[in-house]
Amino acid sequence: MNTKNKTLLFALAMSFAACSDPNAQMEKNIATYTATWDGIINDRKLELFDETHFATNITLIMTPENVIGIENVKDFYANYLNGFSNIEFTVVDVFGQGDKIVKHWNFKGTHTGEFFGIPATGKSVNVEGATLVKMKDGKIAQEQDFMDNMDFMQQLGLVSDPENMATVNTIYTAFGLGDVPTVISAMDPNIVWNEAEGNAYADGNPYKDPEAVSSGIFARI
Repeated sequence: MNTKNKTLLFALAMSFAACSDPNAQMEKNIATYTATWDGIINDRKLELFDETHFATNITLIMTPENVIGIENVKDFYANYLNGFSNIEFTVVDVFGQGDKIVKHWNFKGTHTGEFFGIPATGKSVNVEGATLVKMKDGKIAQEQDFMDNMDFMQQLGLVSDPENMATVNTIYTAFGLGDVPTVISAMDPNIVWNEAEGNAYADGNPYKDPEAVSSGIFARI
């Protein structure tokens, strides 16, 4: 066998070894995956939603129904790019096995546009989550996100903070026990209190500080 043929066989053998090395393929999958999402979110390149980077039937596992297909997934994530400015998307950690990838991520941004029909709130968010990923033939084929949606909604100002609910419950408990000092202590110094129209104590509306509430309502009761 001449030198040229030996060189060709060696190159083919090395190429086959690289392709058959599962660690090499996993590392390639991770590199492709992280670069794709960095480009989509941080560089706002929605054009990366194509058949080069995603399987045709790319599926987002969601409730109540999955999002399937490149265009549908593109439209889904367009809500984030249209809804938020000052976006910082960071892959905190990523690892894989075979064709599966696990990603720990952080998303920061300011809600300055419509987000899934929610008008801009001007609120800043800082949320973390994890994503389970399946790759197929070097392309992103399936994703499933896990995050604290309640915390996300609280940061947007769309649902009450649990601490607020705890304060309200404390006030109701104190009311039931006749513990007026505890009720007063839970009030903001600039509280504005209005009694329902038709109530005998509505004659002092609005009561604009804790002392006004105490003397104008509780003392009379």
